[in-house]
Amino acid sequence: MKKSPTTRNLRRLITFCVVFCALTALPLLSSARSSNSVNIVNNSNRVITHVYLSHVNIDDWGSDQLGGTVISPGQSFELTNFACDQQQMKVIGEDQEGCFLSSVVACGDQATWTITNDTAANCGQ
Repeated sequence: MKKSPTTRNLRRLITFCVVFCALTALPLLSSARSSNSVNIVNNSNRVITHVYLSHVNIDDWGSDQLGGTVISPGQSFELTNFACDQQQMKVIGEDQEGCFLSSVVACGDQATWTITNDTAANCGQ
């Protein structure tokens, strides 16, 4: 039994739609899986006790990324595989005095944030 031209055209249309949707979704899936990383290098005489992530223009800090460790002077810490839903994000470091330092990094890149004694800190004053 032969299929009518209408049935064949409908099958082709459905196949086209499925393929089109799959190809459209691929870039979204690959960007969601992109590996974001920031290497925080502490070249200061401060001890960094906490690191938080936030959107650039909003103070919506997440949980402490250090997990109970610290970044001592001369050490570095690599933050990896964090979610980033914008092109940039803010990385916030808190030192042993309760002062906050921050830097904006590009998402999807392997960024480095080097903290020095000259890095401006907000100490609540």
